[in-house]
Amino acid sequence: MQKLTSQSEWIARAQEVLPAGGFGNFDPGIIIAHGEGSRVWDEDGNEYVDYLIGSGPMLLGHGHPEVMDAVLEQLPKGMTFFANNAKGIALAEEIVQAVPCCEQVRFVASGGEADMYAIRLARAYTGRDKILKFEGGYHGMSAEAQMSLAPDKHVNFPQAVPDSAGIPQSVADQMLIAPFNDLAAVEALLTEHDDIAAIIAEPLQRIIPAEPGFLQGLRDLCDKYSVLLIFDEIVTGFRLAYGGAQERYGVTSDICTLGKIIGGGFPLAALGASAEIMQHFDKSAVSDGHWLMQLGTLSGNPVAAAAGLKTMEVLRREGSYDRLRDIGRELQRMQTDALTAAGISHQICGDETLFDIFFTDRVCRNYRTAKHDNPSRNLRYNATLRAHGVFKSPGKLYPSLAVTEADLALTKDAVLRAVESISGSQA
Repeated sequence: MQKLTSQSEWIARAQEVLPAGGFGNFDPGIIIAHGEGSRVWDEDGNEYVDYLIGSGPMLLGHGHPEVMDAVLEQLPKGMTFFANNAKGIALAEEIVQAVPCCEQVRFVASGGEADMYAIRLARAYTGRDKILKFEGGYHGMSAEAQMSLAPDKHVNFPQAVPDSAGIPQSVADQMLIAPFNDLAAVEALLTEHDDIAAIIAEPLQRIIPAEPGFLQGLRDLCDKYSVLLIFDEIVTGFRLAYGGAQERYGVTSDICTLGKIIGGGFPLAALGASAEIMQHFDKSAVSDGHWLMQLGTLSGNPVAAAAGLKTMEVLRREGSYDRLRDIGRELQRMQTDALTAAGISHQICGDETLFDIFFTDRVCRNYRTAKHDNPSRNLRYNATLRAHGVFKSPGKLYPSLAVTEADLALTKDAVLRAVESISGSQA
């Protein structure tokens, strides 16, 4: 029998052909071999409860049988066409029915691509250039999105700080940065600048919740100053509720972006808005200079659309979101109970469907306050969780509907061991 390649061998091979030995997404020191349900296995056969779930899209878990059947039904009919297809049209219909701001949608292949086009669409519709975003907000990899995503140094608002090389100063000049959860700062910028096309925001910024009234305040300010409101719902769409953050919080944006869950684990994303705004994608509907060119080889891919449609069908079933929140509450409870018993200062930050822990006694209301008092404590905590079979990001935990009672029991044991491992460290 041929010897299987070990994880260390795969890591060495990756270092030869991939910058920094990875895809740029996650810790390159682990190579995932396969996933099933709530679990993943690495190339050495180590098994984990998966709370990364592909950074969010696998809300039903890996290899959900109904999703697999839908994909296998579509595959022999064609993998991609670069043309309209029935699955993509049906998925667009379902999104329009579910998401409050959407009368029409346009498909793309990734969330970052959707955010880029949303910003461009706002500029096309308003005829203005500047975009207001919040410090620490993540909106993909476009030049605009890489402004003040994770700045190492604090500068005065509204100065934009690039988080990547290769971005010209002219991009920074068109971006205004404000602190999240600060309506007064937002209004001050809207008063000072009359050339703002849109405010782009994650309704749940990474895992930082909007304070009561903040999202509605943004909506009201955008109406007052004739500025578009973009909700980046790549993460929150079909996670916080079936209608996403707009349904959960009762605030409707002008434009929204969607990804992750709508592709059922396959590359697919979308942006949506009213028909009036979306007509800028229709060359026959707008005058010269107002048409927004958009195309993509895999946009509206029928396999991804089939997976997304089935995923959304499962999520519509009675009790799906109640169960997801029950799982999330239990995961929160087991951690806060153990940390409190050990006398370790912490904050559970986020929503039951997406959250994590900050080791601090401060209220986490924006990028500058949502910090660990001692980052090494968080690293040790997460490393211990992984060593005991819990796979997650260092800064997020994604519950999924595939999580079982056995998974929760394993997780609780890992949490107790992780709390023990940091109990002697400095706060």
